[in-house]
Amino acid sequence: MPATEMPARSGWLQWPFFDEQHRAFAEHVHAFASRMGESDNAADWAPALGSAGLLRACVPKAYGGTAARLDVRSLCIARELLANSHALADFAFAMQGLGAGPVTLFGTPEQQQRYLPAVGRGTAIAAFALSEEAAGSDVAAIEMRAQPEGDEYVLSGEKMWISNAGLAAFYVVFARTADTGAKGLSAFIVDADTSGFEVTRRIDTISPHPLGALKFNACRIPAGNRIGAEGEGFKIAMATLDVFRSTVGAAANGFAARAMDAAVKHVTARRLFGQRLADMQLTQAKIASMATGLDASRLLVYRAAYAKDAGAARVTREAAMAKWHATETASKIADDAVQLFGGQGVVRGNVAERAYRDIRALRIYEGASEIQQIVIARSILEAQ
Repeated sequence: MPATEMPARSGWLQWPFFDEQHRAFAEHVHAFASRMGESDNAADWAPALGSAGLLRACVPKAYGGTAARLDVRSLCIARELLANSHALADFAFAMQGLGAGPVTLFGTPEQQQRYLPAVGRGTAIAAFALSEEAAGSDVAAIEMRAQPEGDEYVLSGEKMWISNAGLAAFYVVFARTADTGAKGLSAFIVDADTSGFEVTRRIDTISPHPLGALKFNACRIPAGNRIGAEGEGFKIAMATLDVFRSTVGAAANGFAARAMDAAVKHVTARRLFGQRLADMQLTQAKIASMATGLDASRLLVYRAAYAKDAGAARVTREAAMAKWHATETASKIADDAVQLFGGQGVVRGNVAERAYRDIRALRIYEGASEIQQIVIARSILEAQ
């Protein structure tokens, strides 16, 4: 159910991480979410977001965007407020940014002009094709090949767990151009109508999310579709995730806030043993834990976003902390909300039940929680 008023804990928008433009953008996102009905058709959302002007935050100003370069705080605000109302709206917004991210950050002017304006309008859906069956968190294990032949590359192999599979107009694909581990990967743009490319299957998940598998059978693309130089694919992928990883934490916060708001309303109205459920100390302990965890997650998310917007070359540690803490905490908040609802909490369609399912994948994609812990620890140990 769409939110009808700004989230109860929207005082976070007054934190010093934000300026008036961010607050105005938040009101714009909230107004969009409030007037939109529910839709489990993922293809509906990108055009709607584009028509509302929200996807302008996903591209630079030179190509129809709102800022000279990506403003990560705006991306996080949009994801939090969209997730607070519509899971698929958040997904569609996120994938326009992530899918086009390598083009935004590393593309040539010709590539950017060809793809980014349509991404910002929502008329072209983007996809980020990194993972394979045996290469998810271990990006250096990618096996898909890209063989140069004259002024073309021939792509052969398969991709797995790809968001927007079958919906996207173009895919940013990472493939191996040399047998040198992470240094042998390169990035390419593959249009959906390219001969030899196909979506082989759709993957059904616990929460509506268009995932699928891709196959490249001697798929020929122009050499001009390579992003960056040969061997820069790993750098391009990691730099893109460096920007967008904190936004995953923001989405988790949005889902968690929705579940918590619903739980607070429920315990205030529900009576048992002659008192409100809210009057019981164990209930109050859960509410305190939920609220504190949510604020801590927001602080980590917007610290990472602020640092990137302030000009930090990399925010790898900060983004990893934000994603890990926010997604794990959101799962706990959703679980506590289900518990506070009791039997109603496990009924399909209940706000807490929906959040419980929507949040779960966030602890896996764009780097599982375990990978975030390794990233954080290594950044500390390597500094010694």
